Formats: sequence, structure tokens, C-alpha cells
Amino acid sequence: MIANSIVRHMLRDMARYSKIRTLATVFATASITFLLLQSTCDEKKMMGGLNNQRMVQRSTDHVIKDKQTDKEYEYSRDMPLIFIGGMPRSGTTLMRAMLDAHPDVRCGEETRVIPRLLSMRQQWRKSVKEHARLLEAGLTDPVIDDALTAFILEIIAKHGDPAPRLCNKDPFTLKSMTYLHDVFPHGQYLLMIRDGRATVHSIIERKVTITGFDITSYRDCLKKWNTAVESMYNQCLQVGPQWCLPVYYEQLVLHPEEWMRKILGFLKVDWDTSVLHHEDAIGKPGGISLSRRERSTDQVVKPVNLEALSKWVGKIPKDVIDDMAKLAPMLARLGYDPRANPPNYGKPDKFVLDNEDRIMKDNEKWQHNMQQVQEQKKVVDKLLEQEKQRDKVEGKDPSYIPPQDKRPSLNIAKLQQDTREKQGPRPHQDEEFANNGHGERRPNPKFAKRAEGPYPALR
Repeated sequence: MIANSIVRHMLRDMARYSKIRTLATVFATASITFLLLQSTCDEKKMMGGLNNQRMVQRSTDHVIKDKQTDKEYEYSRDMPLIFIGGMPRSGTTLMRAMLDAHPDVRCGEETRVIPRLLSMRQQWRKSVKEHARLLEAGLTDPVIDDALTAFILEIIAKHGDPAPRLCNKDPFTLKSMTYLHDVFPHGQYLLMIRDGRATVHSIIERKVTITGFDITSYRDCLKKWNTAVESMYNQCLQVGPQWCLPVYYEQLVLHPEEWMRKILGFLKVDWDTSVLHHEDAIGKPGGISLSRRERSTDQVVKPVNLEALSKWVGKIPKDVIDDMAKLAPMLARLGYDPRANPPNYGKPDKFVLDNEDRIMKDNEKWQHNMQQVQEQKKVVDKLLEQEKQRDKVEGKDPSYIPPQDKRPSLNIAKLQQDTREKQGPRPHQDEEFANNGHGERRPNPKFAKRAEGPYPALR
């Protein structure tokens, strides 16, 4: 009786615990399901639907440490990045050198990869077929945007020393200004503008190669200048004066303090007189690093001066001068007189005239500095050419084709001879067959597995 009572109590307790366990499992499953559904709904509301989900949050901050001071700087795509751009030879290098002289700003050399990546994206978007293929592969616009902006941000942040304000100077980057404004919502843009006649003359004189430009033709280069500048200027107007500031090279050179105060005010950076003396910071620790490959490097080693303002006067063919208003209508739109030859850009400040006197007084010093930069460029060019030739000889360049008279020919007889020498003496014909005792000759098993084909060593 006692045993039966104990058994009944045990069974009753087990049944009760089983019900409790079942209820607990059902409750836990329901709770997890509810949380997952709510999370999915929240993501859809935030991202505008499942197709636009982003696994990389826009506000994600990264940290980079200054090795000299051990100070840490945060950087993200929401920070106010500075982009300097415009046509090559329009003062972008001078602008970035003057900003680089500020203790809170770091621009650095041209990256070259950023405008190329942006150009690739434009090509993908223009091609209906290519865009459709990317979408088919799951490479939607948000996916590509996240990848591109992450790459661009890392390049800007890490290709130079850290600083409170990071800056990028790649002239043609601003051809994608409206796109950059979408993916870097707090970025600010300095569009360098220069008289197209001076820009084109500098491009041709210095042999600056630009895709699509015929640098032997003033007429062609002026047309291409007009198209490129029109695109960038229109985008500057589109993003608005809060984000884009057109900077006229001539006015920056004639009135450097006035314009640098305007530029720093636009960027919300405190004024510092060091921006007027960029030449003093070149090559110094924590100062300005110049690329030996950029064409303008040898010019910015000098203080701000008037040397380049009117170099183009008298150098452009007369028939091009006569058609200037038609070839480059953007000149008039930007405020330049296409018929003025030479033009009147204005009177320089006393500060600039004093710089001119300094340069004249210490002409040997500045010429020596320029020659040093030019010699370093020649050394780099020579090393690059040697490396290129070495890669060709070693076959590292897949596009290289040896000259016809040096290309090795396929000598079958020589290959056969080399094969026989590697294999050793060929066995006598009789050794290849075995006599079975009945007068029949059958293949000798010793040679039965010999490789077939005329060139066994090549198989």
C-alpha cells in the first residue's frame, strides 16, 4: 500500500513537472519569436525595407593614434571631411599646402585611387547591362556605396598623419561631388577655379597627361576644360554654399590672407597665421609632405607669388584666341573676360609684394630648392623606368610582347634531341620485344608502360 502510494505521488509530480516544462518551453519560444519579429520590423522601418538593409552603420567611429603624441583621433563618414578639387593645374596643390600648414588640418599628397574608384562607379551606373548584372549578383547601390565609402574613408584617414580635420586633394574627385555629398553628408568642398587659358597653357607646357585631352592642341584642351569645369561648377551650385566654396586661384594669390580667412571660416577652423607661410613647413616633422611625382611640387616650395598668373599671355595661337568665347563659354560665366589679353585680375596685397621681394632677394636659395625637387623627380622617374624594364625582362608585365627578332621560336628538332638526351640511350629494338618461344614477338613487359606520343618529356 505504501509502495503504491509513493508510486502514485511520483507519477503525479512527474506529470506536473512535465506540464510546467512544456509551458516554459512554449513561453520561451514565443518570446524569442516575438523579439525577432519586432527586430525585423524595426530594421525595415529604419532602413526602408529589407532590400535596403545595411550591415555597416553610418555612425560607426574608428580610431587612429598619433604615434608621436599617443593622441587618439576618431574618424567616421559623418565627420566634416574636406575635399579639394578642380581641374589639374588650377591651384589645388597650393590650396592643400596652405591648409596643410595649419596645425589642425592634414591633406597630404594625391591618393590617385579615389577619383579612379569614383569613375568606375560612374561607368557601372551608365552601363544598363553592367548595372543589371551587379543587381543580379546582389550588388545593390547601398552595398556598393558602403564598400566605396569605407574604402575612401580608410584611404583618407590612414595615408598620412592623423589630425582633427582630415582633407583629401585629388583634382577630379569633385567630378563626383553630388555623390560624395550623399555618402559623406557633412563633407565640405573647395572647388579651385582658374582662368582656363592659364590652366590649359600650364597643362600643355608641363605635358600633364589627362585622359581624353590632346595636350598638343590648345583648341581641344580648352573645349575639354570647359566641359569639366562646367560639370564641377554646376555640382558645386547644386550641393549649395553651405557645403561647397568656389575658390578663385587668382584671388587667392593676390589676396591670400583675405581668402584664407574666408576659407577657414567656411570650414569652421580657427584662424592661424601659419597658413600664410606654408613654405616654412615643407619637409619638416609634422609639417608638409610633398610628392616628388606631382607636377606642382617644385612651385609650392616658394612663398605665395605672382609668377604663374600671366605666363600664358602671348603663348596661345591667334586663331584660338579669336574663337575663345565660343571654345570656352565658361570663362565668361565664371567672370573672366575671354577677349582680355592680357587680363586684369586685380592688384596684389602688400604681403604678396613683400613675398616677391623676398624671392628676388634670395633667388639663389629658391632656385636651389626648386632644382632639388626637380632632381629628386628625375631620380624617381629613372628608378621607376628601370623597374618597369626589369619587370618586362622577367615577364612580370603581362602586356609585354618581346620584339619579333628576339622572340624564341619553337624548334621541334631541338626539342626531340633534348628529350632523347634526358631519357638516355634508347633501348635496342629487339629488347623492346620478348620471344615467347614460338617464334612470335610480343611487347616486352619491361617497356609496356612507356609513355605514348612523340614528345613524352613535354607531356
